[in-house]
Amino acid sequence: MDKKIFNGKRLKNARLYRGLTLTELANRTDISKQSISLYENEKNVPEHQRVQKLSAELNIPYDFFFQKDSFETITDVTYFRSLASATRLDRTAQSIKLDFVAKMYEVLYEYIDFPVLNIPNVEFDGIDDEFDDQGLEETRSQIEEISIKVRELWGLGDNPIKNLQFTLEKNGIIVTGFSTEEDKIDAFSQRTIIGNQDMFFIALSLGTRPEGRINFDMAHELGHILLHPWSENLELITKEEFKAREKQANMFASAFLLPKTSFAKDIQAYPTDLKYYQFLKKKWKVSIQAMAYRSHQLGIISDNQFQYMMRQISKNGWRTKEPGDFPHKLNDNIFQGAINLLIKEEIVDPKKLLQVFKKHGITLYRQDIEDLLHLKEGTLFFEEEKPKIIQLKRPYDESGGSE
Repeated sequence: MDKKIFNGKRLKNARLYRGLTLTELANRTDISKQSISLYENEKNVPEHQRVQKLSAELNIPYDFFFQKDSFETITDVTYFRSLASATRLDRTAQSIKLDFVAKMYEVLYEYIDFPVLNIPNVEFDGIDDEFDDQGLEETRSQIEEISIKVRELWGLGDNPIKNLQFTLEKNGIIVTGFSTEEDKIDAFSQRTIIGNQDMFFIALSLGTRPEGRINFDMAHELGHILLHPWSENLELITKEEFKAREKQANMFASAFLLPKTSFAKDIQAYPTDLKYYQFLKKKWKVSIQAMAYRSHQLGIISDNQFQYMMRQISKNGWRTKEPGDFPHKLNDNIFQGAINLLIKEEIVDPKKLLQVFKKHGITLYRQDIEDLLHLKEGTLFFEEEKPKIIQLKRPYDESGGSE
């Protein structure tokens, strides 16, 4: 029988998962910051009562702190939108959430035949220098070609994409959603190595974002997956390099969602009429601003026309909320489908699945797991069976009754 040993690394992960600094956790638990640091670095072991206090404050089950990970996942880098406004603590909290998601994916992989990753091999050497006009034009040309290559591989033609979330999941990219502070993080993508297999995850900030913006966020993260290196520390690159990569991901999202030939054919009828853009928004499922940007990028409207349209958009108050915008919910994702299938086929029930997760070191409360996997509330709910202490008497048979 394995000895129960406190795992300090798990305390640190739990604290960061909840987005707390050492000082904040110390103030909430009346345990000194120095003591918590010693626990996290496994230089000291907390008393039982202190583990209980930490467990209660972090809302993480007690047993979590005495487990080891059954699966080893390696995360190279995470691309965040709105990196400038998000703190390092914000980004770390979201990255740890995706690590949990990756581990649960590996558990479910033992039962489910998930779609394999299906993305093209591309060569991209985009220029970061905004003053290199020739280099920037070559970059735009490369991105256009890559967007076409992806559409061809995925059989999308040049039509509007009806369900981008489904398209990504069908081609092996996992999509989930978290509740985050929307002004800090729009979306983020992460490559995780599970075994020898690369897995890409896209996480979206849920809340008030409309469909057009959610779609652009997903396409933007797909741009990072295809265009940019996944083996370097983004903290070490310059702000200019990061901004260049963000622009390149935006270029890709625009080209991918609004193909040059078909979109240009649509927009050329009334290229400066914002009412017409409202009409096309329903067809292409992207924002008016994204379509105006694409029209300008393709040379359909001039610099002056684009600037005038953006002023009108600002005047109308459409920068933050366009006509037809309302909060968009993700469809049931691949995790919901997988767990529904396991329950329907009676492979596992919710109680058994939570036990399987716990066996592999994923000891979290049901609500956290549902949130991480973006499941419908109550998907993993079960009622504990009460032990029976009484039972009905067996009825007498016809010949065995007393006379």
